[in-house]
Amino acid sequence: MICKVDKGTELADKLLTYVENCSWDEVKDHIAEMIRSWQFSDWETMFVMIKEGEIVGMASVMKTDYYPQPDICPWVSCIFVSEEYRGQKYSGDLIDFANRYLKENGFNRSYIPTGFLGLYEHYGYKYLNDIVNYGGGTDHLFVKYF
Repeated sequence: MICKVDKGTELADKLLTYVENCSWDEVKDHIAEMIRSWQFSDWETMFVMIKEGEIVGMASVMKTDYYPQPDICPWVSCIFVSEEYRGQKYSGDLIDFANRYLKENGFNRSYIPTGFLGLYEHYGYKYLNDIVNYGGGTDHLFVKYF
């Protein structure tokens, strides 16, 4: 089951605990702070995948991401699935859910940045170009139209 997370809810508290304890060391502190201070406005939000009452994955939809690209929106970001649940296409399920939500909110495409090749193409994304993040690193930018 995938659920939208709302500010100030028990699910938001559970998501914060999940993020604080996840293995995504590079960004978990940043995501946790986004949740603590609820840095989401308008249609921006987080989603969680729940299996047997526990959060096993997450994703977000946002106006901006870790890139100086104000002309690119919306971003599907914070995509993470716990190691023991990988290989079951849960990240694809989260992305599909996020894209349905975006479509309901008037968008006709979404963008995903990544350092990897060969994953998001399986979910209908097409490579657009390389982009430089705020840290000076280069990532690949993918787009999907719906």
